[in-house]
Amino acid sequence: MTPYTAPEVAALAERLLDRTLPKEQWTHAAHLTATLRLIRTRDAGLERDLPGIIRAYNVAVGGVNDDKSGYHETITQAYLAAIRAFEAALPPGLDDGEAAKRLLATPLGDKEWPLTHWSREVLFTPAARLGWRDPDLKPLDHPPGV
Repeated sequence: MTPYTAPEVAALAERLLDRTLPKEQWTHAAHLTATLRLIRTRDAGLERDLPGIIRAYNVAVGGVNDDKSGYHETITQAYLAAIRAFEAALPPGLDDGEAAKRLLATPLGDKEWPLTHWSREVLFTPAARLGWRDPDLKPLDHPPGV
């Protein structure tokens, strides 16, 4: 993956918010990068607001949010807490492109990261998709305040 530039990071987040990002561009890297940008620019209430942002985007691109597909509460809140901790540890003044590059180079950049904390049997249940479920394999370093 080519690293994002700072303007591309800003555009990615804006296109998520205005629901104009093409579905094929809504990759794991894009999820993380957009979340990082939102933390850096509109952090207040993101635990509450991000689920609605993602759900609305999913519907706008023809998706469904139900107990089998679309928005996933446990995964979203786990990544949000981890990305928030990552961002807090960054050196001051780092631009969004460099911050995203560093984020994607961490274990969070691997979309299998949640499976180091949850078994598939727990994570991919309707209960975990619709609400928070604590990890069953290993505690999170930075659990969300759910």
